[in-house]
Amino acid sequence: MIQAAPPDTLPTLKKRAEFLAVAKGGRMPRRAFVLQAADVPGPPRIGYTVTKKVGNAVERNRIRRRLRAAVRAASDAARTDLDYVLIGRRGALSQDFSELTGDIRAGLQRASTAPSAGPRHGKRGARSKPTPVPKKQG
Repeated sequence: MIQAAPPDTLPTLKKRAEFLAVAKGGRMPRRAFVLQAADVPGPPRIGYTVTKKVGNAVERNRIRRRLRAAVRAASDAARTDLDYVLIGRRGALSQDFSELTGDIRAGLQRASTAPSAGPRHGKRGARSKPTPVPKKQG
């Protein structure tokens, strides 16, 4: 039996393609999460993800639950023309819930769809090839 989402929450993103579409939009990093937003036609939706770098499954699920609860409290601030993805960080476990809700509310209101400047992927600390030194003649 499929349970319907409570009326005070945003519908969720389910498919990988939906998450990838939102990842092409703007990013807003915070201590407890990174908020991504993209302009997608239709009602606003939200997706939650926490990478395996953030700890074991118990911690990741706890972070996801805290983010969902904070979004429920701040869902009235969501813009109607955007889809959102929240990427959870370990800071979501230690941050005060009212601060977390305030950060999410501010992020939902100020989310930008413009891609952030600079490359997001690639090698960290990658160096360009050194310029060759001309050989001395003589």
